[in-house]
Amino acid sequence: MPANNAPQPELLYGLDDRPPLPAALLAAVQHMLASFIGIITPTLIIGGVLGLGSEIPYLISMALMVSGVGTFIQARRIGPVGSGLVALQGTSFAFLSSILAAGFIAKARGGGPDEMLALIFGVCFFGAFIEIFLSQFLHKLKTFINPLVTGIVITTIGLSLIKVGITDLAGGVKAPDFGSLTNLALGGGVLLLIIVMNQSRNIYLRSGAIFFGLVVGYIVAIALGKVDFSGLAELDWYALPVPFKYGISFDIGAFLPVALIYLITAIESSGDLTATSMISKQPIRGLAYRKRIRAGVLADGINSLIAAVFNTFPNTTFSQNNGVIQLTGIASRYVAYWVAAILVILGLFPVIGGVFQELPKPVLGGATLVMFGTVAAAGIRILATVDLDRRSMLIMAVAFGLGLGVGAVPDLFQNLPKMAQNVLGSAVTMSGLTAIILNTVLPGRPVEDAETSGPVSAETASA
Repeated sequence: MPANNAPQPELLYGLDDRPPLPAALLAAVQHMLASFIGIITPTLIIGGVLGLGSEIPYLISMALMVSGVGTFIQARRIGPVGSGLVALQGTSFAFLSSILAAGFIAKARGGGPDEMLALIFGVCFFGAFIEIFLSQFLHKLKTFINPLVTGIVITTIGLSLIKVGITDLAGGVKAPDFGSLTNLALGGGVLLLIIVMNQSRNIYLRSGAIFFGLVVGYIVAIALGKVDFSGLAELDWYALPVPFKYGISFDIGAFLPVALIYLITAIESSGDLTATSMISKQPIRGLAYRKRIRAGVLADGINSLIAAVFNTFPNTTFSQNNGVIQLTGIASRYVAYWVAAILVILGLFPVIGGVFQELPKPVLGGATLVMFGTVAAAGIRILATVDLDRRSMLIMAVAFGLGLGVGAVPDLFQNLPKMAQNVLGSAVTMSGLTAIILNTVLPGRPVEDAETSGPVSAETASA
């Protein structure tokens, strides 16, 4: 990692340049590889935890397709929508725990996959309007959603999801061979490989550590006979997007945790887009900058709205692709058009999702454990930028205590009305609301976000 005062490498192709086709395609493929696992992994996790079974390949197809459409909208800049940058869109990890909570609400009512997905996509659809609205008032949000609050929420997200990763590493919920030596060796091997490759001096190996770790783990699992491809023959040859294929429903208890994450995502996306602007040699101050960020966050919200309509989970701006821009020296937004086309084409074929659906739980767990751990680390990194005085420490202590406490003891509010259980029983919502309220009402100067760059995004974890 170069020092902060080191000269930035010159770009071979600027934002509005048109690179030759070979260079553009090579850069596009690298962007796709950097984001591919990040796009599909949340769907794999949600599908596995909620038991969505045969729906997973279609959901993965829609995740890829919508990411392609969203990337095009973000780069093309249609009217007031879109940053005009190479800002790839992909499924957000930040929503995972809130989406799982919504799914469990529907499941507790006796709902199957259709009912769970109808509720999830319903609350995500209506929640997207929050980010769309707030995109026009970002400067006012930073009084309430600042590094202290954002750091607490992102750390809580990572810590609350680690249980999912370690459970998968051991074989998955209710697996007959849970905790077997084979599962632990397979998951631990993927984890170790990712660590080793992440320390490599080869930038290709380092940036693709999670991708390569999953591929190697998958190959080993096939050799061990832990993968069965017989179900692929039953999949459709192609997938067509069907608006609200599973229907749409709503529950206020499921909505509030999702709404809180949309609120925080609006601030995070502004930070990611600022970083992309800087790397692309675009201004990061002034009227043009503010308009670009506003348009980019607006596109984030609209892309999440499109995602809910076409049966996938909320989208956000991926920050790991900034590394690809630095690596290739190509910041041209026309490259994003090729990335978008590749993702849409991949999304047309459910067999791709079917192949990844067969990814054994220990292999997935070995990778997601790193992802979730680094989400928590990203939150801690944000908190490290805050002046941790007595007031801030108290806010952190209460927010973490209540948030992680309800996550560890889910029956805490079992005697409250159902809606209150659904809202207060979410670790992310509890810690987030606690941090926002205490930062606003406690005596002393509230922590405010005065930085142009905004907070670090949780999506950095999937780089």
